[in-house]
Amino acid sequence: MGYNVAMPLNLEIEKLPDGVAVVSMTGQLTLGLNLKLADSQVHAAIAEGATKLVFDLTGLDYIDSAGLGMVVFTYGTLNEKGGTLRLCGVASRIASVLKLTKTDELFGMDATREESLAALGVKR
Repeated sequence: MGYNVAMPLNLEIEKLPDGVAVVSMTGQLTLGLNLKLADSQVHAAIAEGATKLVFDLTGLDYIDSAGLGMVVFTYGTLNEKGGTLRLCGVASRIASVLKLTKTDELFGMDATREESLAALGVKR
């Protein structure tokens, strides 16, 4: 019997001026302790004043329904505060999950981090 060894999730949050933060994720956004930690870090950034988030998914290999739920919940939290969530660097496998669940209609999606920041009005 083989075991599916999940890649750990790594998350980095870069805080920029004017309530903007870039959340870079690598690995897999799946049910488990790593997802809970990621969720708490993202919501801590929101609590500290981040209202415009970019989820940079360039290094994300896989997302399951729990991971997708975390992304949608973050969108809802930001939406209630008048904020915005954009996704960038979405791999085709993850994009197909978003399209299948129609959640791709919620988020602005960009090819690169720079495009997402420009869409949020960030001057670099």
